[in-house]
Amino acid sequence: MNETSAGLKPSVRLDQWLWAARFFRTRALARQAVETGKVDAAGQRAKPARPVRVGDTLRITRGEETFEILVSQVSAARGPASVAQTLYVEDDASRSRREAARAARAAERAGYRAPEGKPDKRARRLIRALGDIDAT
Repeated sequence: MNETSAGLKPSVRLDQWLWAARFFRTRALARQAVETGKVDAAGQRAKPARPVRVGDTLRITRGEETFEILVSQVSAARGPASVAQTLYVEDDASRSRREAARAARAAERAGYRAPEGKPDKRARRLIRALGDIDAT
């Protein structure tokens, strides 16, 4: 953590904080996400070395999930998940949107599944028989 003599709030690099808060497995992945625009700080595209301070708002896109969080603590050390969850507070609207999107993706997967292989002789006969229904 950095703290200047002017009495500013302590800060840490954005990529370090994302790694410590367990949004990404490695600092390299965190840095890559910031560089590719998947992390916004206060509504603006950020750089990996941007200082993160208590009270900053971040929007993090990881895969198909988007987190809107408020930084509650800064830390450059990666600790257990229970400690990492205390570093930020997620917006309730953000959490509900993520859960709704996750449920929609699960519902899509629960529908039709294509067969993994070619149909056998019995299945081909059934397919042909179903095709003949439209002819009558």
